Formats: sequence, C-alpha cells, structure tokens
Amino acid sequence: MATGIRLLQKASRVTSHWNRTGLTILAGDADPCLTKRRHFYGWLNSVFNKVDDDRVKEVGPDRAAAEWLLRCGASVRWKGFNHIEKDYNSLPGGGFERYKIEEIDASGSCIMYIGFPHLNGLNHVRKMILHECIYLEDNALEYLSHIKDTLKFLQISRCPSITQEGLSKLVMLENLQQLVLFQLPEVSDKEGTIRMLQNALPKCQVQFLENKNEKSQKDNT
Repeated sequence: MATGIRLLQKASRVTSHWNRTGLTILAGDADPCLTKRRHFYGWLNSVFNKVDDDRVKEVGPDRAAAEWLLRCGASVRWKGFNHIEKDYNSLPGGGFERYKIEEIDASGSCIMYIGFPHLNGLNHVRKMILHECIYLEDNALEYLSHIKDTLKFLQISRCPSITQEGLSKLVMLENLQQLVLFQLPEVSDKEGTIRMLQNALPKCQVQFLENKNEKSQKDNT
C-alpha cells in the first residue's frame, strides 16, 4: 500500500511538471502514447481529489483532509505541533481525534476544486497557501467558506486560472487578517480588485504584489 501511494504521488508530480513547463500537444501532431499518458494523469489527479464520504466518517474530517492534501503533494501542520507533515506514509497511525489541521501549504500541488469539500468540518485552519496550484479554478474558492471562521492568513499566487471573479468570492472571509496575492495573470484590474476586497474586508491587510519570485512567508496572525 505504501509503495502504491508513493508511485501515484510520483506520477502526479510528473503531470504537474508537464503543465508548469508548458508542454502542449497540437491536434494532428500528438503522439498517441503521450496523449494517453496525459489523459491518465488527468484522471489520476481527479482520483486524488475525490471526496470519500465513508473515509471522512471513519477517520474524521481533519484526517481525511490531510490524506487528500498529502496525496496531492501539499503539506499540513497540526495544531500544537511544529512539525510540517509532508509524507503521506508518515501520517499518524491512530488517535486521529488528536490531530487538527492548523496550517495548509498547497504549493505546487495538484489540488482541484472537486477536493475542496474536504474543508468541511475543519475548525482550526488559520493559514492557507495556494501557490503554483495549476489546477486551481475560481469555483474552488467558494469552499473556503468552510474555514471562514478561523482562517486568518491566505495567500493565492501563481495560480494561472484564478480571475477577479474568483477573488470576489473571498469577501465571505470576514475573519481574515492578511491576504497576499501575486502573479495572477488572469486578474487584469489589480487596483479594482484591491478596492473591492478592502471594502468588503476592512479588518484585513490586502497585498497585491507586482513582482514576487518566491511565495510569501509573511504572517502577521
């Protein structure tokens, strides 16, 4: 089982690399074998993200969400622990009720909107980083409502499909204290976006940075 998970995670990293390097297949020139592989990896990412309701009932929402995130290449930090959990196969083997997710770093992961219902039932998430999430789309941001009561810090950066319409969904994060945005190519009206978010979230520091080579490490929470 452990070997299988590692192989699937490796396959997911391959498809993420293909997308980041801009590999495309033109109609009429496609290698049939390569096309099949791309379809397989797309299917694989969907499998990684799918919510298993029976699993949620069995182990609880925090453990199920951690499994989803680590399967997709993200990491979590449990409340009361300094250790960053990155390896699916190193997840605690029992006592699931002790472990509550406080921080999520989805940098470079293959998380998709179909996996975001995993956030339902998480009552301790204070920080979330969505950086280089190439499969992330606007509709995923609606599900942040599940953690709106506790979320204090949010970063969305280098996510090529996120638009101003998607960012408008963040207005329900009434307890957010810091929002960091950068390198979102589909957001053309940055000043308008900042005004909209600041008006809706007066207690939140909104930053839309022009140039940022690395993900932000700032957290004033």
